[in-house]
Amino acid sequence: MKTLLNKDQLNITLQRLAHQLVENHLSFKDTAIIGIQPRGIYLSDRIAHMVRNITGQKRIDYGRLDITFYRDDVQSRDIQVPSDTDIAFSIENKSVILIDDVLHTGRTIRSAMDALIDYGRPKNVELLVLVDRRFSRELPIQPDYVGHTVDTILTQKVKVYWKEKDGKDEVVLIDKV
Repeated sequence: MKTLLNKDQLNITLQRLAHQLVENHLSFKDTAIIGIQPRGIYLSDRIAHMVRNITGQKRIDYGRLDITFYRDDVQSRDIQVPSDTDIAFSIENKSVILIDDVLHTGRTIRSAMDALIDYGRPKNVELLVLVDRRFSRELPIQPDYVGHTVDTILTQKVKVYWKEKDGKDEVVLIDKV
């Protein structure tokens, strides 16, 4: 196991990503942040909180998207209990920033875009990921905002630990046996 980002490095990375979003979207008047369930929401919760602090706005459009039934492997996976989708605003003609923790094959993001269209037609969709495993893509999907890029092989896994879920903040590279 190799540590890619420790607690302090993770916090600095999140601050940088939040500042990049504010630089590109300023007031967030016509922008929504949407985290992908299940593990992308820990990242999106923190990013949304940081954006609120940086902009001084109490409210920005922030939601959570479950993609369970949009996945192309839903039949082959173990039975999953879907998470709640919580998008209490219109995404029609808004810039939407999709957030997930790790970009690997691109299939999760494709599923998220399919699910997102059920909530309206956004003006554009951007992708923010904490970790980009760039050489493992199966679909032509690239992030707009990247916290950390890592080159991996198929026998490796990137694991993001969140204090809220796992009791610690850390990103590690694990060799699967």
